[in-house]
Amino acid sequence: MIIPLAGHKYVEVVEVLNHPASDKAPFGQAVRARSEAGGGWMGWCVEVDDLAPFEERLGRAAVNGNRKFPDGRELVWKQIGILGLIADPQVPYMLKWEGDPELHPSKAYESNVKMSALTIAGSAERVTEWLGVPVEKPLEDVAVNWLAPRGTPGILSVTFETSSGAVTI
Repeated sequence: MIIPLAGHKYVEVVEVLNHPASDKAPFGQAVRARSEAGGGWMGWCVEVDDLAPFEERLGRAAVNGNRKFPDGRELVWKQIGILGLIADPQVPYMLKWEGDPELHPSKAYESNVKMSALTIAGSAERVTEWLGVPVEKPLEDVAVNWLAPRGTPGILSVTFETSSGAVTI
């Protein structure tokens, strides 16, 4: 399920399919691992204009992704970094959207809900190293609170600004 947010952002609620193909794909592996650990925030993603620096640094090519809508339109992207997310849940994976920009998930319907903060168990330095740019760059309008991990690193909570006030999940 896609939940569009203001500011070219969205939240995606996912559950792994009980199908052999989901065990082969890194994204399916990541979703299954989070589900089997009790659920919660699986990870986060950063949109980039160029995947080449990530492909070079990680030593592998980005993979194609797509989603077909019932009306035949197709959302297409390339992604890299899911294996890194599996190994270290504080780091994001990277997406480069392709095709019709009007199909971006943040545009599924109009939303005035804004993501305002993330709390991540982890290290800003580690995520900056992973991204190759200061972590603040892709999160310019989202406050990030870093906490020392006590157990598995990763997203602990997300705060949204709604017309009824702040909501933290």
